[in-house]
Amino acid sequence: MTATPEAPSRPVIAPGSDATAAFRAAYENRYTWDPGFAGYQGRCVWEQPGVAGEPDQRVEGTFTVGADLKAQVEGISNEEIHKAIASQLWEVAIHRVRRSFEQTHAANSFSAGDTDAVGTEVIVGGKNSGDRYRINNDVVTMVHRHIHGTVVTIFTEDVIHTGRGYLSRSYTSRYADPGTGEPKGGLSRFTDTFVPLVEGGPWVLSERVVETEAFGDTPSGRQLFRFEDLAPLG
Repeated sequence: MTATPEAPSRPVIAPGSDATAAFRAAYENRYTWDPGFAGYQGRCVWEQPGVAGEPDQRVEGTFTVGADLKAQVEGISNEEIHKAIASQLWEVAIHRVRRSFEQTHAANSFSAGDTDAVGTEVIVGGKNSGDRYRINNDVVTMVHRHIHGTVVTIFTEDVIHTGRGYLSRSYTSRYADPGTGEPKGGLSRFTDTFVPLVEGGPWVLSERVVETEAFGDTPSGRQLFRFEDLAPLG
């Protein structure tokens, strides 16, 4: 399936203006799975380059993502790698859930801030006051959210347009202390590849590269997750 052209540029929203309609358009432009999607299965591969003279690592198993979006990984005995693969599958699946704008944001208000190269800032008031986003051409290009006592900031650099919404293809993520803004770990860069499970979709993750910068005593790292021989359930 070929990607569709990007959405036409929207006019800049004046700072202080109500940004609800513009943010809703970007929210509803995210790619989600149709309700009733039964899930899928396949083979999973995890690879990591060796450090300090150690050999490269490669582990292979199988997985299933059910209709409940829970990932079951089999054939991998290393608990840390098993958890890492299951976590990536869940992280992707949870963002494919279709929830209406009202379900997610009915208790929030949205006002426009400044506009820069990343996009127009959307300042959240109400229940999730303190959160911020940036949007550009119906794409959420920045997320700054408070989650479980920490702040995560995500910048989306590249997307794929499926014809039924966009998927983030390249983005960065960093966690920080909500009070001081001090980082809690190294910057992580994600590069994702998505493929249609069958012709026309649903689109699922086939490869993810996670590169993390060194932070404190933690060295830099690179992990490759591949999902192959993909097939729908049901």
